[in-house]
Amino acid sequence: MSRRASLPGASELFRITSSPALDLPPAPEQPAPSKGNGNGNGSGNETGNAHKEQLARAARSGSGRTKHDAKITVYVSGDELLAMEQARLNLRAKHGLVLDRGRLVREAVAVLLADFDAAGEDSVLVQRLRAGSEDGKETES
Repeated sequence: MSRRASLPGASELFRITSSPALDLPPAPEQPAPSKGNGNGNGSGNETGNAHKEQLARAARSGSGRTKHDAKITVYVSGDELLAMEQARLNLRAKHGLVLDRGRLVREAVAVLLADFDAAGEDSVLVQRLRAGSEDGKETES
């Protein structure tokens, strides 16, 4: 009997592992955006709910389960990581959505950027960044 370990070959190591059972269903079609005054903010008489609907119809969306060719590293605090894990588990338990942290982050970024595109100066991103700079927090580059 040989003492050498039997290792799998390259064809077994590099085989395709995705299957239709693992792929997520396609996202439902987005309704056509309503016509506004052309500045991306609608007619100006929209309510807060209309703004949320505008976000839901935004062209941006997370990239989902695709191969990504770019990578960034983001450092988060322990509390932020815990909140992200709790959100991920909540999405799974209460909504039946199984996703990893990367997908959660990509979707969150897509929503934030869609809001920025739609609302500009009044976006959540601008408001939070301004509030952070007023509190004396330094921004990272």
